[in-house]
Amino acid sequence: MIVRIDEDLCSQCGSCTEICPEIFLMEDDKVFVKIGEKPVPRQYEEACREAADACPTEAIAID
Repeated sequence: MIVRIDEDLCSQCGSCTEICPEIFLMEDDKVFVKIGEKPVPRQYEEACREAADACPTEAIAID
């Protein structure tokens, strides 16, 4: 699975960083995917799905 954040939709609420800090990082009021375009390690896949479900603006895309 690959995870991406749509910066235009992201409201910087920080819910993804709370749910899965191993993958998501907030810095200077922007949220980043720490691993870039690399596949999410299996142990964090479920947390990434939870973060996507919790995102109030649906800014997290999972492929």
